[in-house]
Amino acid sequence: MSARRQPVEYSEATPEVREIYDDIMATRKTDWVNNFWKVLAHDPRTLRRIWTNIKEVMGPGTLDPLTKELLYLAVSASNGCRYCIASHGAAARNKGMTEAQYSELLAIVGLVNETNRLVIALDVAVDPQFL
Repeated sequence: MSARRQPVEYSEATPEVREIYDDIMATRKTDWVNNFWKVLAHDPRTLRRIWTNIKEVMGPGTLDPLTKELLYLAVSASNGCRYCIASHGAAARNKGMTEAQYSELLAIVGLVNETNRLVIALDVAVDPQFL
């Protein structure tokens, strides 16, 4: 059995799922719902929970919208999530990310992954000054 699920299109969605799709489109000021949400729609409770969390975490806060997208993009790159790299890369570009910023972001992700692995492998003790 494959873990891959087919997207639930708006026309096939239950009223509960359509309500969430409508909120996604209204919040994002768009006329479509992306495949991530359509696949989560197989489990409406998870769809609602994740959408609510995304609205809260990625919504207005002390970090500006571009910084939030850059962080999302950096973690997605580190985790190797092609879908999230594409989705949040597009969102970051729409919020002003330049190609130079993207290149620098990827350099930082690569550096951090390398140094983290060295620290883990060498079991480096945390300096008391950092505590």
